[in-house]
Amino acid sequence: MTVSDSWLSVSERYSCSYCYKLLSDRWFEADAAKETSFYLSIYLSIRGHIQGRRGRSGGDAGGSGDGVRDRSRSPHHQRWKTEAEPDDGVPQPPRFNPKRTPGVQPPLNMGNPPPGEIFSHFFDAAVFKLLCENTNKNAAKNLEKGTKFIWTEITPDEMKKFIGMLLYMAVLKLPKISDFWRQQTIFHVPFPATVMSRDRFMAILSNLHLSDPEKNEENDKKKGTEDYDHLHRVRPLMELICVNCKAIYHPRQHLAVDERMVGTKARLSIKQYMKAKPTKWGLKFFVLADMNGHTIDFMLYTGKSKWASGKGLSFDVVAGLVNKGYLGSGYKIYMDNFYTTCGTYRVGVPTTQENALTKKSPRGSIRWIRDRDLLFVKWMDVREVSLCSTIHPVYSGDTVERWSKTGDGPQQKISVPRPTSATEYNKYMGGVDTSDQMIGTNTVHRKTRRWPTTVFQHLLDIAVTNSFVIHKTRCASLQENPMTRQRFQEELTAHLLGVDVKNGPQKTPGNKHLTVKYLNLQILSTSTALPTCVCTPVCLLALVFFNPQS
Repeated sequence: MTVSDSWLSVSERYSCSYCYKLLSDRWFEADAAKETSFYLSIYLSIRGHIQGRRGRSGGDAGGSGDGVRDRSRSPHHQRWKTEAEPDDGVPQPPRFNPKRTPGVQPPLNMGNPPPGEIFSHFFDAAVFKLLCENTNKNAAKNLEKGTKFIWTEITPDEMKKFIGMLLYMAVLKLPKISDFWRQQTIFHVPFPATVMSRDRFMAILSNLHLSDPEKNEENDKKKGTEDYDHLHRVRPLMELICVNCKAIYHPRQHLAVDERMVGTKARLSIKQYMKAKPTKWGLKFFVLADMNGHTIDFMLYTGKSKWASGKGLSFDVVAGLVNKGYLGSGYKIYMDNFYTTCGTYRVGVPTTQENALTKKSPRGSIRWIRDRDLLFVKWMDVREVSLCSTIHPVYSGDTVERWSKTGDGPQQKISVPRPTSATEYNKYMGGVDTSDQMIGTNTVHRKTRRWPTTVFQHLLDIAVTNSFVIHKTRCASLQENPMTRQRFQEELTAHLLGVDVKNGPQKTPGNKHLTVKYLNLQILSTSTALPTCVCTPVCLLALVFFNPQS
């Protein structure tokens, strides 16, 4: 039976005006297109509509009512139930069946690879080739414009040292980059000058480019049109890092979607303001992360897009971040109230006030309404908390300790009930926040007027942090103690710079320092003139009197 035959048989069987209208409105267009995908899209629309009618009517979709929903079952017309009332509609937990074994992927899943080897799978040969080629092109372009600086083409090995210096500066914080090459001062840091000169470092930094300068000019000519790409200057590197993040690590079952702000005050049309974030002005990233803090995927928000689905920004974000291969595999996605489909909800909340929570409801009170698999929960903590879930029961006996004052006595800790969805949300939602905390430790981010450099710094932070997460994961599987975040970055820095992390600059003894092994001491009388001490203050010698006559 052809696809078109199945449409007609389905629509005739259920006598639905929606299906006939869809066919009559789009049949000619579909017949002209002659594309299977187009036929399939209409077929799926009809099938979804029929399945919805069948579920709402509680029986055969061809029965009476023609799809009119039973208002008594609508969540807006049900009463709020308590945790003591049975929940008979708990959905079956999804079977977790990922396409790859979750966790670290080959070849990093063997043994405990060093930091440099792990990082090389994020910043691989393709990344260094991209950076070197575009940086050299940009430097040549700037020289043609008449910019004064000395330039020799940068190689992947030198680019590794440049990135190593960025990580070095992230560990050893100084106010300005030039402070790492200061001379003749007590704040002198000798090591950076042994890697590269200040002028060379600054030349690489000022010419660093993530995309082809010639293609940038072509894209700039499209500014103001729908074809203009706001992210053209950073897209090549972003795509490479995204692919590497997903290739070397397969997420576990519980994932979180959240926003991340990368601070910048550059004059930029895509700059965002978020009042509730510690970093209020900057570039807004939407991030998909595992519960251990591994960044799986991300996208940089540029404002309203011509590719919008029409279902809202939150839908487009989740649909864009969650890999299509995860669908049907049993993954569980957690998100906050910015996303309206599940998580802590904003819209679509049941409006009934029958048996609802009030301000005087005791702490731990639970109210819920179920609409098939969709569960609405309200919980009274310090204030009312609202959640929505498609996978959790109402209450599984979970409790949480809270301080409570009873009467005139002192405060005491008491156990209050907590909905299962709230427990799971607190447990698994923190993946992005955990990633943010690790990125904030020894970040390479520095103030700059060039926003592509800000994006480059953040991508480098993601690569280092993901490498550290993989290191901790491997140590946990081998039952070994992992390095600290700082120690890991120090080892990685030393690897990129081609030195041993324990080898510092050699100390040269002072000209006036005397090494004394054995002294024949003789206490002099107070009338004897004391010789001038020639030892430097660092000599750990007590007051010694030499007898000039001995």
